Amino acid sequence: MWLLFGIIAIIAAILNVIWTIRHREAKVFRFISLSFTALTLCAFYSMANHWAISGDNSALLDVMPTLSKALWFLTIAAIIINSVSLLVKSDK
Repeated sequence: MWLLFGIIAIIAAILNVIWTIRHREAKVFRFISLSFTALTLCAFYSMANHWAISGDNSALLDVMPTLSKALWFLTIAAIIINSVSLLVKSDK
């Protein structure tokens, strides 16, 4: 589920930038992107919680070190990408 949420967040972020460059209102895409970024983090945390409760330590040791860094990077990237539409001034 977290992968699907992450893909939706990335697509919405790209659409946010494209619509901002074309001087259109991009608030909806910014909201969708940041919302799905948060849902991605929650879904991943839920999956890791399930592994911890079921005692699947090998899955935790394999996945958590790499993906925790990736999730930090992607969350910061999503914030920066979505802030483009806030920083670009409209000609309206």
